[in-house]
This record gives sequence, C-alpha cells and structure tokens, in this order.
Amino acid sequence: KPAKRSSSESNSHEGAMAGEISALEEAFRKFAVHGDTRATGKEMHGKNWSKLCKDCHIIDGKNVTTTDVDIVFSKIKGKSVRTITFEQFKEALQELSKKRFKGKSDEEALQEMYKLIEGKGPGLTGVTKTVASPTVSRLTDTSKFTGSHKERFDASGKGKGRAGREDLVDNSGYVSGYKHAGTYDHKVQGNK
Repeated sequence: KPAKRSSSESNSHEGAMAGEISALEEAFRKFAVHGDTRATGKEMHGKNWSKLCKDCHIIDGKNVTTTDVDIVFSKIKGKSVRTITFEQFKEALQELSKKRFKGKSDEEALQEMYKLIEGKGPGLTGVTKTVASPTVSRLTDTSKFTGSHKERFDASGKGKGRAGREDLVDNSGYVSGYKHAGTYDHKVQGNK
C-alpha cells in the first residue's frame, strides 16, 4: 500500500506540474503577442522576452540584470533566428532561475521562477497618456474655430463629416443666396 500511495502522490505532483506549465504557457502566449498584430503566440521576440522579465520581476537589479536577460536570450535562440519557442523559453527560465534564486536547488529555483510568471500579462506601464494642458485644450476647442474650419462642426462640437468638408450642390433651381425659395408659385397663383 505505501508504494501505491507514493505513486499517487507523484501522479498528483505531475498533475500540478502540468497545471503550472499550462499557466506558464498562457503567460508566454500573452507576452508573445504583445505589441505585434501578426504574432501567433508560439514564438517570442527578444523585446517581449525582456518585457516579460521586467513585468514579472525576474530582473531584480542585483542577481539578474537586463544584460543577463539579453545574454540568456541570445544563448538559447538559434543563430539565424530572432525568436524563441515555448521549449526554449523554459530553458531560458531554467538558466535564469539559477542566478535569481542562488540559495535554492535547481528544481526549487525553477518552481519559484514559474510562480513569478504564472497568471501575469503584459502591463501598460510607461504608456503615453493624453496631456491636459491649456495649449492642447485651446487647439481642440471647436467653439473657438474660425473661418471654414468652423463649418466642420455643429454647435455641440461634433464633426459634420463630409457635409462640413465639401460644398454640396443645391439642385433646387434657385441661386444659393436667394432667401425666398418656393414663394414664386404662391405669389403667381395668389394673384390669379
């Protein structure tokens, strides 16, 4: 019976390991497609690898630096290739885990590395935000526009689209400046 118990324990550990790897793979895919509309999520560029290491706090500034991350990426990827696969990604993590968690065994260090990455996605830190300065607000306030630009917006500031950009031809038969359009028939018929 103890043999069965140990085998079931190892099976549950392998199941947990498979769960961790799937969460790890999900994080890998999220970072792999970040910033690239053509990315499939199966391969990761060096830029996204660096972002993953920064966002997941693998780079601590003491044991692991940005230089270490770049060196490991160059070492793991093929010579003529610019990306790494998920398997190469795990190799790179194993390589970095030895540096990041020096006091732990290789397996414990790798597990700690997985815990840092699991469930994470690319953050939007450092992304450009809109500026609310008086200059920008003055340039974008449609109520202060003059001339032909004023005609492009209605009173609420919403753009008129094509009607505001082009002179649409009025085919009513009257000159554009004539204000009493449609009154001729009324005058002529009223006199009869």
